[in-house]
Amino acid sequence: MSSLDDLIGRAKMLLAEGHSPGQIADELSLSMETVTWLLTQAKGTTAPKDVHIDWTAVSSHAPLLEETASMLLNRYYQAQPADCGGSPAADVIVGIALSGIPLATLIAVQETAQLAIYHPAKQNQSDRPTGSISGNFASVSSQRCIIVDDVITSGNTMKEVVKYLKKHNATPVAIWVIFDKRGIKDIDGVPVYSLFKISRID
Repeated sequence: MSSLDDLIGRAKMLLAEGHSPGQIADELSLSMETVTWLLTQAKGTTAPKDVHIDWTAVSSHAPLLEETASMLLNRYYQAQPADCGGSPAADVIVGIALSGIPLATLIAVQETAQLAIYHPAKQNQSDRPTGSISGNFASVSSQRCIIVDDVITSGNTMKEVVKYLKKHNATPVAIWVIFDKRGIKDIDGVPVYSLFKISRID
């Protein structure tokens, strides 16, 4: 079985288990376009250009996940001028559901910051999907926020979060991700700090 066949099988299995296409995109670290193609494989179309990232060897082991969170912190602070004011970098660490939550939690502990959880629109199955901050965690209003997730695939979710934060009078300070598939320097003026930039060479 090819890796493409494996991805098609995994996408269809997740759909059968009740996951939305947005949730499948998050689970497989793929774009919505790629997941749609995996689920439908429309005749006459070719697979979208994407890169699948399987980081479960790290994400499923808490000590390795904690080291990854520390790497994100170090990556950010090393990029700052010596007189930047030090820790904490923000009042609230915003974890994007689903994979950004454990990273954001670990970072919030290390930074002695509050934790907020953002649910992106692509995971909302209503007729008019919108993203939202969970009411069970910190408020973002009037707060300096760092956005945390595992992967930037298209950049759409990050644009959505930045727009949401600004609309709710928060100040997005930075975006921290492990993998950046787009090589994005900033999103709407908010700088992106990634551990790895992923490039596809065709």
